[in-house]
Amino acid sequence: MNKTIIIGNLTRDPERRVLENDLTCSVFTVAVNRRVRQGQPQQADYFRVTAWRGLGDLCQQYLAKGRKVAVEGTIRAHAYTGNDGAARASLELTAENVEFVSPRSQQGGGDGYDAPPEEWAQTDDDELPFN
Repeated sequence: MNKTIIIGNLTRDPERRVLENDLTCSVFTVAVNRRVRQGQPQQADYFRVTAWRGLGDLCQQYLAKGRKVAVEGTIRAHAYTGNDGAARASLELTAENVEFVSPRSQQGGGDGYDAPPEEWAQTDDDELPFN
């Protein structure tokens, strides 16, 4: 089974891509800090995340550089040759679920992030079949 969960910060704003047949995705990179001993320099791992269709649209609309996210999905490693001719590798996570984790104090700025979309209706406790 291939299931990965990461929690980290976006290194840049998500990039929207439109592919054949109007299939859309949002691509962004998440930096995940490693645990280090006290006094050691901070290190991070970088994951390229691809969110497809509606999930990608929500990421595009509500995420920005620096925001903290939790991403769940499947991971793949890709090998490639960099512009300098050196062999490199990257980890790509295909998102199945993205949680927006940034505290409300970091979500302002007038971008509408702190107001959830209307389709995310809140359910009144009185409507629940179990109480």
